[in-house]
Amino acid sequence: MRRRDFVTLLGGAAASWPLAARAQQPDRMRRIGVFMPGNAEDVEAKAQIAAFQHGLRELGWTEGHNVQFEYRWGAGNPNRIRNYAAELVALAPDVVFADASVTVAALLQATRNVPIVFANVADPVGAGYVDSLARPGGNVTGFLLFEFGIAGKWLALLKQIAPALTRMAVIRDPTISAGIGQWAVIQAMAPSAGVELSLVNIHDASQMEHDITAFARSSNGGLIVTATPLATQHRELIIRLAADHKLPAVYFERYFLTGGGLISYGPHLIDQFQRAAGYVDRILREEKPADLPVQAPTKYELAINLKTAKVLGLTVPPELLAAADEVIE
Repeated sequence: MRRRDFVTLLGGAAASWPLAARAQQPDRMRRIGVFMPGNAEDVEAKAQIAAFQHGLRELGWTEGHNVQFEYRWGAGNPNRIRNYAAELVALAPDVVFADASVTVAALLQATRNVPIVFANVADPVGAGYVDSLARPGGNVTGFLLFEFGIAGKWLALLKQIAPALTRMAVIRDPTISAGIGQWAVIQAMAPSAGVELSLVNIHDASQMEHDITAFARSSNGGLIVTATPLATQHRELIIRLAADHKLPAVYFERYFLTGGGLISYGPHLIDQFQRAAGYVDRILREEKPADLPVQAPTKYELAINLKTAKVLGLTVPPELLAAADEVIE
């Protein structure tokens, strides 16, 4: 289900709530914390929250009737994220829904008791959030962003759409296990693909701009933008730098393409937020996170921006176009 479908769905949801779900609604008001790493004004984040709320409404949870939401937005600021995590826990919510590793890590520093459901976490076992995917074992469960092997797919796609590339700069966050894991996969595949790699760390925007500009001074270069909340936060800058320096770039989500990105491959994030609503519902109905297995994505999307390909002088192979879920013309 795409973002544009939610306007219609949200407008007509009240008429279609399942009667059985309404009948099962608990009498007392429940409190759900919602912890997002980015900005409340972000269009994509708004669509994701809308999907989460819609999923809960379908399961009988109506804001102001039997559930109250407490929202916190980290705006990419580590201190703010830590403070908001403690603040949410102090409110004693029945469950917290957390997007991405940075929010989960901060919450676990504040509590090992409040149930937490996450979305878009790439390595919950490696990060120590859960004991295993099948049996999380603690107060946390949720939905994987992807397995690290997807990073090899990004390299292959970029080479397929721009076969002349011999150099690739990899934008990543070195402070999270996902950043390290994605880099390791790309590094292992680079020799067989015939490309030389350069690392660009994303924590400092001005330094990232400097590093990409320096990288672009040599020819036959492209960008791999690995998955991290900071890449989403700085996506306008990254897309602009790729355009200014005429660097073909591959991204982990299709929303980079609406701003002018070239190609993306990744999980359907809206679907993850809808599925997370189901786990929140189960916890509100007294199930334990320890007993709910961490689930992998069920939908992936390949998107291609033909306008950007034309600007870069690239001809998209017919087999790549045929495999695309979305083509921007």
